[in-house]
Amino acid sequence: MTHRLVGSIAGQQAAAFALIGEHASRLGIPLSGGDEEKRFSIWSSTAVFRRLDGDCAAVELESAERRLLLTLQSNLAEVFEDGGFTIEWDEVNEGALAPGLALMQVVSATRRSPGFTRVRLRGEEAARFATGSLHFRLLLPEDPAAPEWPRISRTGRTVWPERKIHKPVYTVVAQDEDWLDFDIFHHAGSPTCDWVETTPVGQTVGVMGPGGGWCPSGSPLYLFGDETALPAIARMLALAEGEVSAVLSASAEDLGELTADPRVSRTEDLIAALTATVIPEGAYVWFAAGAESARAARSHLTGMGLAKSQFTAAAYWS
Repeated sequence: MTHRLVGSIAGQQAAAFALIGEHASRLGIPLSGGDEEKRFSIWSSTAVFRRLDGDCAAVELESAERRLLLTLQSNLAEVFEDGGFTIEWDEVNEGALAPGLALMQVVSATRRSPGFTRVRLRGEEAARFATGSLHFRLLLPEDPAAPEWPRISRTGRTVWPERKIHKPVYTVVAQDEDWLDFDIFHHAGSPTCDWVETTPVGQTVGVMGPGGGWCPSGSPLYLFGDETALPAIARMLALAEGEVSAVLSASAEDLGELTADPRVSRTEDLIAALTATVIPEGAYVWFAAGAESARAARSHLTGMGLAKSQFTAAAYWS
């Protein structure tokens, strides 16, 4: 099923088209078309802008998933409002929760190892998470007793409440039709760790997404990460179809059953382990740790001649 939205921009046609080009450039996506029409694709959706008579422009959005269609609508509404324009849409779901946001209840929080607590959330939209993407954004309202959530405004833009919402990213480690599990790594200074230690069973939280990448398809696949990357690496080890190996700087207790996996090894120095690895043609390297380590990994892999399409070097904390 294809979902569509139509909108229009009144006046300053040339300036609006220039803004489209600037936005596509910031996103790092190609903009195609000629003088009368521009289009780009992102988030499995397509946006088309056409010049109309009277110095106006038409906007047409199309996506196979309504969540992604509304995400693109919100994005464009924000960009054009900030640029001094308003897109008049044929449909706006004013007052609804932000695109991709589901409300779920905490049903359990169990310490599974010295460093990790596993949290289970229950909600009717759980099945769509970790479908095509490994991650989601957890939304923890400032006041759990009176939570406020981001919602769609009259213009189609997502508006966040004035009260602070903590919104870290986590990996789905298991799920079913009406529940999902994720692991929290305990470390000082983390609002999420402070939250889970309050025994939040019964609370409502927001779950936004899914987002981020899926398991890379390169073979062999090399995975490197610290404790914060352990849930994502464990998930990719389960998903990988070709040759894969993982190197982790994590304790044996936190690795759990992965210590028996012949594809997994431990290290005290991720960068040393990375630089000692010979990367063959056709391989993909996935690296996630602290910001400093991620920068070093990115520098090393780029220096080896790997293209950006051949590796990921992500900063999971700073």
